[in-house]
Amino acid sequence: MKKVCVLSALILFFASFAGIKKEAPSSKTTADMESQPPNVIIIFMDDMGYGDPVCYGGGPYQTPNIDALAASGMRFTNFYSAQAVCTASRAGLLTGCYPTRLSIHGAINHASKFALNPDEQTIAEVLRDKGYKTGMVGKWHLGHKVPYLPLQNGFDEFYGLPYSNDMWHYDYDGQKITDTSLWKSKYPPLPLIDGNKTVKVISSFADQDELTTAYTNRAVSFIKKIRTIHSFYTSPIQWCMYRLVFPKNLKVKVAQDYLVM
Repeated sequence: MKKVCVLSALILFFASFAGIKKEAPSSKTTADMESQPPNVIIIFMDDMGYGDPVCYGGGPYQTPNIDALAASGMRFTNFYSAQAVCTASRAGLLTGCYPTRLSIHGAINHASKFALNPDEQTIAEVLRDKGYKTGMVGKWHLGHKVPYLPLQNGFDEFYGLPYSNDMWHYDYDGQKITDTSLWKSKYPPLPLIDGNKTVKVISSFADQDELTTAYTNRAVSFIKKIRTIHSFYTSPIQWCMYRLVFPKNLKVKVAQDYLVM
């Protein structure tokens, strides 16, 4: 039986997928529309601080897309991640529990002896039981193999990495590490996973450059495919953390990293 832990501070961001495709005017009443469960999209970003977006005082770079979301919606000024570390923050987000209560801490890797317990109930499982279709792209970082992957934790679809994109046996200059005395040399090939299956090995900065576009295309495809069904989608973004890789059409100076946002 799944264990349930509810934390009142867990906040969801709702979206109706408006703008994907314009539909003919609906005959549904306002009451009918308000009674329908909302679609949910969560964009979860590693290592982006509260004051980084311009709408929260950041600059001199620009964050026009985030600013537009803030201007057309609701901007929270008192919200905290459960922890400031990859794995623990994701555990808190998905379960509503403080990570310490789940015995989750730090950032796990391929050699870790713990992961998110499959007996914990995630928000994806709760919503799927209510008839939602659920999907995820990006970095999972709660366990790198079955039964600890997203499909075993409430998601109908997953496309992404099992842990951080810098957990691989390449140095920050893109060269493969051959000195076996260095800890990064111990990492196995970095797998790109579709569902439960590795579909590609990420073995260069060029491969990583392609991930943002691949993630975006997959997310849009999911939204279009199930646009008439209530849906929950989470996209954990990692590019604030490892700023050496960008889509080819967004190669900018490091000082302008956030321009793409």
